[in-house]
Amino acid sequence: MVFGFLRRIKSWIVWSWTYLWAFWFLLVLFVIYYLRGPLKISENIGIATMFLSTLTPKFYVALTGTSSLISGLILIFEWWYFRKYGTSFIEQVSLNHISPWIGGGDNGGEANNVAANASATATNQQAVPECKVWRNPLNLFRGAEYQRFYWATNKEPLTYYDMNLSAQDHQTFFTCEGDCGKAEYEIMQTAWRERNPVARIKAAHDALEKNPDCAPAYILLAEEEAITILDVEKILKQALRAAEMNYRKSQQMQHQGSVMEALHRRDTNVLIYIKRRLAMCARKLGKLKEAVKMFRDLTKEVPPIMNVLNIHENLIEALLEMQAYADVQAVLAKYDDISLPKSATICYTAALLKARVVADKFSPDIASKRGLTTAEMTAVEAIHRAVEFNPHVPKYLLEMKPLILPPEHVLKRGDSEAIAYAFFHLPHWKQVEGALNLLHCTWEGTFRMLPYPLERGHLFYPYPTCTECADRELLPVFHEVSVYPKKELPFFILFTAGLCSFTALLALLTHQYPEPMGVIAKAMLSWVSLPFHYLLDKLEAVLPSNLLQQLSRI
Repeated sequence: MVFGFLRRIKSWIVWSWTYLWAFWFLLVLFVIYYLRGPLKISENIGIATMFLSTLTPKFYVALTGTSSLISGLILIFEWWYFRKYGTSFIEQVSLNHISPWIGGGDNGGEANNVAANASATATNQQAVPECKVWRNPLNLFRGAEYQRFYWATNKEPLTYYDMNLSAQDHQTFFTCEGDCGKAEYEIMQTAWRERNPVARIKAAHDALEKNPDCAPAYILLAEEEAITILDVEKILKQALRAAEMNYRKSQQMQHQGSVMEALHRRDTNVLIYIKRRLAMCARKLGKLKEAVKMFRDLTKEVPPIMNVLNIHENLIEALLEMQAYADVQAVLAKYDDISLPKSATICYTAALLKARVVADKFSPDIASKRGLTTAEMTAVEAIHRAVEFNPHVPKYLLEMKPLILPPEHVLKRGDSEAIAYAFFHLPHWKQVEGALNLLHCTWEGTFRMLPYPLERGHLFYPYPTCTECADRELLPVFHEVSVYPKKELPFFILFTAGLCSFTALLALLTHQYPEPMGVIAKAMLSWVSLPFHYLLDKLEAVLPSNLLQQLSRI
């Protein structure tokens, strides 16, 4: 009851400020003017003027210097807040705490609250897919690649957030409820959650001591202990033999209950994962035909893990290395479908194939004179489509930004995906003569078609707003995260910067030239007060002096 009464009072105050503010303002001015005698406003103004005239220049120096210091501190805090959170602190406070009181944020009762909650829920539901991270289909081996980078540079290539996501993936793929009572698999369940790599490797060896056919233990050793790709391949072949044996055993018993079905599903995941990593080893060792055959065989599989691994992207990369462009086009025809999720590999490979047709003869000078041919227009449109999907990729392909090792997970349309794509596909763009030149001449034209990429898209949905925060979690601290679109400095940062500079300049001038600045200050005060004096004179001429007595008689 009391809450409803307070809400009505608040809504009435908001309404009055919305429609009657002008009347209130005039009424306050009239009261102040009429009570100028009892309040001794003229005398107080005279005293204040006399006080200001007696102040020394040191006071003005201290005043302007203090103002400059305070505005500088506000500027530093605003800049820090903007760099960390991407918005202005003052604007956030104004929008979240002041605007609802002035603009009537709670003006609609419970119905508005329910609607607001529903819209917020819908917004959250829409935001979840945007920030979903995916496993990098071409992720490197920790021991043979990431660890060697750390030894060479003493820089951690992976973040804890990224490695924690991998640990969750491994627990999902390689564990099940049928592992209860099996010591080796219980050890591996603990090993996947362990943060210390030495402890993980030790746990894998302990699991193999208890059961030499524990395929997940071999996977962990291949991923983290082996320091060359040849060692990785050797361990994975041992894992493959154990995984195939376990798969055949569980296949025969998969219909004997839900536990056995989960056990068979786990063994299927382990087998597919090992085959995929063996195919990647073959690709890294230059055995391209063998790698392509293995990837083709894997794309024919249908278990749920295939939706996560995206093996068709491994196949596309291997085919590009073989320069089998017709086969790449056949793969794209299957996966570059409007109903399937897109990726930088799909969009930029399609652009590369179209650019390959015209890139060797493309000249920007000639094209500007005669216009683009049909084939050139098709290639440019494909590049614009790819850039709209992920605008971070061109700077890495054109080597305008330094590349780093790709993370184990990527955010689609984000900087992490751009790094993962460019790390493996930059050589393929260099193999096509003129492709990078065509990209350099045309990629920025995409942004003229998308003046407001966060509000609407052209061929895809509007660019997600969460990529920067997610990429900062996925990418190491020594990498400068690419941000799109570039954020403009908030008004209050510019305002405080100007205020700080202006007050500092005033302090300096007042300290160096006290007398001229005092004269200027007095002149400016007189100019500012002149309209008010003129208005008071006009009011005294219009209104009678005994207005209050006449009103009391009425």
